[in-house]
Amino acid sequence: MDSQHVPVLLTRVVELIGVGVRAAREAGITPVVVDGTLGMGGHAEAVLTEYPDVHLIGIDRDRQAIDIASRRLERFSARTDIVHAVDDELPEILDDLGIEAISAILLDLGVSSLQLDEDERGFSYSRPAPLDMRMDQSQSLTAAEVLATYPESELRRILREYGEEKMAGRIAKIIVTDREHTPWQTSQQLAAMLSRVLPETKKRSHPAKRTFQALRIEVNNELGVLRTALPEALRALHIGGVAVVESYQSLEDTIVKKVFRAGTTSQAPPEMPVVPESLQPWLAEIVRGSELADADEAERNPRAKSVRLRAVQKIREARS
Repeated sequence: MDSQHVPVLLTRVVELIGVGVRAAREAGITPVVVDGTLGMGGHAEAVLTEYPDVHLIGIDRDRQAIDIASRRLERFSARTDIVHAVDDELPEILDDLGIEAISAILLDLGVSSLQLDEDERGFSYSRPAPLDMRMDQSQSLTAAEVLATYPESELRRILREYGEEKMAGRIAKIIVTDREHTPWQTSQQLAAMLSRVLPETKKRSHPAKRTFQALRIEVNNELGVLRTALPEALRALHIGGVAVVESYQSLEDTIVKKVFRAGTTSQAPPEMPVVPESLQPWLAEIVRGSELADADEAERNPRAKSVRLRAVQKIREARS
């Protein structure tokens, strides 16, 4: 399984996390790094190897990923805590571990290679599988339940907002009409319908891509978690700490950009001659805008083709 996992922008991520690690060292405190999307532990392993004084907290909602990462990181067990949780539970996790501040956090967003590659998880539209799509399989809501129970108006909203699907109304109507006589149960069944309704063209990705993305986001509340977790993570950083985020679609990246911009720009009116500290930026960009994977990495690792990496450093406490 490890051989299937190729961490995106691995060298760059480790380098950026090092900015926060060095700030902790200069302050005379033990560097604490949070991997908020532990997955199979590729990024975490590289961080622990590169920085032998780091204590790492790995968080993931997927128990299968936690099992794999725990085995991978076993040799670092004395300086790791691996937690089954969702990112927006970070304040409670840190409180339980008695940690007051962190030196860096990594959020590698979206669906993982593990989840895509396991047919029974139902994330892929290219192979037959149950319509599950749960990152945390202990939760009750599945994609099949969304299709079976949500009203047409809500399905239309999800497809439009989370999938950016222009044909959301037509798809939602067919889902509701067809479920009256045949329940939606498999990815193959849904993908076949979408292929009929939205014929594939040379200019368009697979017709099912947007709908599957929308269902996955809804089932796992991905955007809601991100909106809560990222500000909490920034507050948890000590001065000099860094946040590194890898996004893979525009909805995620827009949220990250908005949160970072709020902290890296002054809140003072342009005409104010002296800006009080309370209105000054409390974050600084350490990546200008966003970074992409280079052509070589994108060729080696298809998941890297759509990545947008952003990173900021905390330069003072957050504005109240």
